[in-house]
Amino acid sequence: MAKQANPIRIRKLNKDIPKISKDLCDAMLKDLEKGERPVLEAIKCSLDNSIYNPKVGYLTPGEKVVRTELNVSSVQKMARTVFMLEVLLGNLESGAVNTKRELYYMAKGLVKSNQVLRPLDFGDQPESDAVIDFICDMLEVYREEMNCFANDRGGQTYSKQLVVTETLSDGTTANVDLSTLGTTPFQPKNKPQQFKLKAKKKIDFCLVIESEGTANTLVSNGFTQRNNCILVGAQGVPSNGVRGWCKTIQDQLKIPIYFYGDLDAYTLQNIFRTLKAGSAASLIRNSDFSAPDVKFLGVLPEDVKKYDLDCYDVSERDTSEARALKKAKDALENDPFFKDKKNKRLADILRWLVKEKIRCEQQAVFSVNPKDPLMPEKIILEKIKRGAYV
Repeated sequence: MAKQANPIRIRKLNKDIPKISKDLCDAMLKDLEKGERPVLEAIKCSLDNSIYNPKVGYLTPGEKVVRTELNVSSVQKMARTVFMLEVLLGNLESGAVNTKRELYYMAKGLVKSNQVLRPLDFGDQPESDAVIDFICDMLEVYREEMNCFANDRGGQTYSKQLVVTETLSDGTTANVDLSTLGTTPFQPKNKPQQFKLKAKKKIDFCLVIESEGTANTLVSNGFTQRNNCILVGAQGVPSNGVRGWCKTIQDQLKIPIYFYGDLDAYTLQNIFRTLKAGSAASLIRNSDFSAPDVKFLGVLPEDVKKYDLDCYDVSERDTSEARALKKAKDALENDPFFKDKKNKRLADILRWLVKEKIRCEQQAVFSVNPKDPLMPEKIILEKIKRGAYV
């Protein structure tokens, strides 16, 4: 585990990617000409290289690297890296944009047209995805900076008070007034730097709901009409789009952000922690794709008793539940986020879940008073008012 004392690595912005790539390839060629083995190094994106500094609020990379030296076993990986890097640089030069899936087929097309490249052919997409990720970790750039975009939806967003201005690739702008969309959500893409946010009148808070279905229900029942707020449906584990969007809301609007989701180990460590502090798998992205100020509104352990909420027993005989409990125990011992004293209350909830072996779904609040369709809204607002969040 990387120690807190290690310096925080800050990603350099506005890199000259073509120049850096050319210098890298020139260095490899010079090593070969001198009879030396070229070496490629990339940030190790894993939990054992993750640092959590509460002053920063998200996971940052330590000093560990993945080192690939040319030998019999690594020659294909290094050759594929140069091959895919050339494809990505071609897109940067032409201005073309592609998904990882499209890049996989583009690479296969190039192999078909040139038999010399046959040893570099990818058997399936995960192989090419891994090379793209390695290139980004090596250059310390986002895949979007390489004109590679995933289909990361930014969360279904509703508000009567929010206006979004997007800067397009040709320099023009597009304005979206969310109050004109009715019950149709605004769904931003995964490049938050493109958006400028403006409040038509004071916005009191942003509520991120784990379930898009429940978010839609609240909107249909008038939640955003009665409250000056932003409501976002996150759809489970937050994509880069959701994470970047919440980061943008946090930084530009300076409003409280609350997360409402299930009370279980999976939600706390895989969904909420990823939204708040990022993930170990994307250490170079967390500075722009995490929202450190977001609070866990619920469901909380005390809510179960206060509102007499229905819960499920978690059985370790169930493979997925056993895996979630094991990961929770590992997180308490090894995850720098849960080990930090700033997040002690969240760690206590995770410890409680491991001990009690229960889970309570966010929809359980609909059982409190089934005859009152506004009861879930009343509970959420009451919790926000009295500060019942972590």
